[in-house]
Amino acid sequence: MSRVVSFVRQPIVVALVLIVLLLYLGEALSPGFATGGQILRLLIVASLLGIVAAGQNVVILGGREGIDLSVGGVVSLAAILAGNVMNGADGGILPAVAACLAAGAFFGLLNGLGVTLLRIPPLVMTLGMLGVLQGLLVVIRMGIPSGQAAPALSRFVTQPLAYGIPGIIWLWIVIGILLALMLNRTVFGHRIYAIGSNEHAAYMAGVPVKLVRIALFMISGMFAATAGLCLLGYSGTSFANVGEQYMLPSIIAVVFGGTSLAGGKGGYTGTMAGAVLLVILQSILTTINIEESGRQMVFGATLLLLMMFYGRGRAMRA
Repeated sequence: MSRVVSFVRQPIVVALVLIVLLLYLGEALSPGFATGGQILRLLIVASLLGIVAAGQNVVILGGREGIDLSVGGVVSLAAILAGNVMNGADGGILPAVAACLAAGAFFGLLNGLGVTLLRIPPLVMTLGMLGVLQGLLVVIRMGIPSGQAAPALSRFVTQPLAYGIPGIIWLWIVIGILLALMLNRTVFGHRIYAIGSNEHAAYMAGVPVKLVRIALFMISGMFAATAGLCLLGYSGTSFANVGEQYMLPSIIAVVFGGTSLAGGKGGYTGTMAGAVLLVILQSILTTINIEESGRQMVFGATLLLLMMFYGRGRAMRA
């Protein structure tokens, strides 16, 4: 009996149950909400959030209250950069991918160096970087939409690729599998959990703590840039601050998936379920005509509730 109770209390189980309940609620509020086509569209949107949350997940697992608040700025920058590089031409996709990943890795590197070498708290460092990115976006385009997605990229994101499932969802599945393997089957993954659980003990055991933490922020930046590239394919064009919508939900998805904000405990599978749950919730809020400000209030309250129930996992370390 105790095993059954323990299983039911698992965050991923809670998330899956809530997903089903929300689908029923959405269908009741708006007939057709839970049809196959609508669910597929929700999964496309969830894939974009889930890719951003993948980077957020590894940073949080690394401990030291490591949250990356700059992901929204990286998403916006990558979308604009990709739109300008490819400018509607399929031949520009590979250069755009390379440019976006390089930009994401660069700003992630800056975050990592600030946190490890300058000893700036991650919240402060990444919030400052978000301000830098927002200013950079204004300088680049003055907030004016620029560039277009290549047709092949738009088809990859929005059209079926195999078995009736769009390519963006397949990409998300592959990312989920690879991330799970990295966290559980590689030395690097074990080091992430080690420094998240006890940074000093990991250092004494020979783990290169600073290099690992820098790598985590670089990974976060690259995932955010990947999401920005795919977001361009989804929307067709780019504009400044398009990535702002992902900062808070990416953190909530990680916490909902059972990853402790103290680090060292959790995984990505639950985060994927959390991303789907949040997108369904957002769609229901839109269905009942809740404005953006109201949706943000709901997301903020959700994060607080999750922290109260199981998000912290254990007392946050000073």
